[in-house]
Amino acid sequence: MSELIQEFNDYRSKMNEKLLADNNKIVKRIFNLDTNAYAPGALDVKTKELLGLVASAVLRCDDCVKYHLETSHKEGVTKEEMMEAMGIATLVGGTIVIPHLRRAYEFWEALEENAN
Repeated sequence: MSELIQEFNDYRSKMNEKLLADNNKIVKRIFNLDTNAYAPGALDVKTKELLGLVASAVLRCDDCVKYHLETSHKEGVTKEEMMEAMGIATLVGGTIVIPHLRRAYEFWEALEENAN
């Protein structure tokens, strides 16, 4: 697995375990709500992940962008679909999103390399 992907996943897992072990009811409920929000419903998971990707890019949350990129990739999102979604995010968020677009593209390349 790409070092970029592995480093992100290792850190995310380690810190999520610590946060959830702290047994804070509010944090646990937010994590649960987040998990349930991306479950299949009126919208399929692929669409929800792309929506999450756009929102995360506009909010400039690189960790969130990476998470949604990886999940989108697992859901079969194509590079063209991802780039169209990121194009919309850049349009909505403005040029300040461009550095996040760069990092998203780099992470997507790592995901594609990892799949081969």
